[in-house]
Amino acid sequence: MTVYLDHAATTPLRPEARDAWLDAIDTVGNPSSIHRSGQAARRMLEDARERLAVVLGCDPIEVVFTSGGTEAINLALKGLWFSRPADRSVIVLPDGEHHATLDAVEWLRTDDGAEVRAVALDDTARIPVASFAAALAADVAAATAIVANNEAGTINDATALAEAAAVAGVPLHLDAVASFGHLELPFSGLARSAGGGAHLMSVSAHKVGGPPSIGALVVSRQAKITALHHGGAAQRGLRAGTPDAPSAAAFAAAAEATFAERQQEDARLQQLRDALIAGVAAEVPQSELLGDRTARLPGNAHFLFPGAAGESMLYLLDAADIAVSTGSACQAGIAEPSHVVRAMGRSEADARSVLRMTVGRTTTAEDIDAVVAAIGDVYRRATGKR
Repeated sequence: MTVYLDHAATTPLRPEARDAWLDAIDTVGNPSSIHRSGQAARRMLEDARERLAVVLGCDPIEVVFTSGGTEAINLALKGLWFSRPADRSVIVLPDGEHHATLDAVEWLRTDDGAEVRAVALDDTARIPVASFAAALAADVAAATAIVANNEAGTINDATALAEAAAVAGVPLHLDAVASFGHLELPFSGLARSAGGGAHLMSVSAHKVGGPPSIGALVVSRQAKITALHHGGAAQRGLRAGTPDAPSAAAFAAAAEATFAERQQEDARLQQLRDALIAGVAAEVPQSELLGDRTARLPGNAHFLFPGAAGESMLYLLDAADIAVSTGSACQAGIAEPSHVVRAMGRSEADARSVLRMTVGRTTTAEDIDAVVAAIGDVYRRATGKR
């Protein structure tokens, strides 16, 4: 049986989500229809929206369901850009964002003339609040920041970043896809004003044991964004199309179950992660843990293995029925150095020599033992020192 240590890429479907989806799929009706069948589907959709809003700490009307985190991020950033004031031409972009963010902003730069103002990370992959605040000048149309780095696991000070954006009058999008389910970040408690602050936040269901077909963008009442899909007035006119009510129900069930056990489960994950870090250090003394050692996601361990190609180690571990990653799953199959590691000030060689191991709800102590038992030989083989 495969030892699965790639929960940051996706985590197994929770039984609560599976049951909710199976129950919901038998309800026939389009939520936009006005007959009784359609209204039954509408009640299911709105019930899911209300339940998810409780978890997110926002109003139900602020939850816009999407096809996943990538669509939510694109709607946030492109929607802000297309509704910007004419005198604002800059997007503030920290260096270590997820590729969904980087690629969306790059499209706006090359296809619509956006200017990009970068914010350098520190050597733990954290966004320095002072540098971020300094970039928020009067010419900024939008800013974005990841709540916790999806590769290094380092947790950013989202509250302070939102406060800086509110003071500057710049609308801010927070990418909470990697942190959702691990950090309590009530959207209503984040600083915002009519002109700026935390106006949008993206999340995804499959990171918390929901289906991979749905995510959500939290859109504050103060936010001004332009829809990317057209063909109806569903979801405040921000996302046309027939909403996936069964997946929404499954998303809400997964989120509720995850947050109900969050504190106890995060403590368990942290113990497993720390055992993994200690075991890898003992078997491969040359290895180095990247990212902040304490302010990091509880299930994340991001290792540098000097002299070994991360891709080679991944394949060797996979042959031993151990699943890990070299970074974001969205870049799978592309042999390129980690932009996050480069943003931490490391060399290109270092950026090609990393593995991300992430534990989750199904991880056991035996899984950690299996990885520790294999990692020394895998490193030696990858470096040709066997």
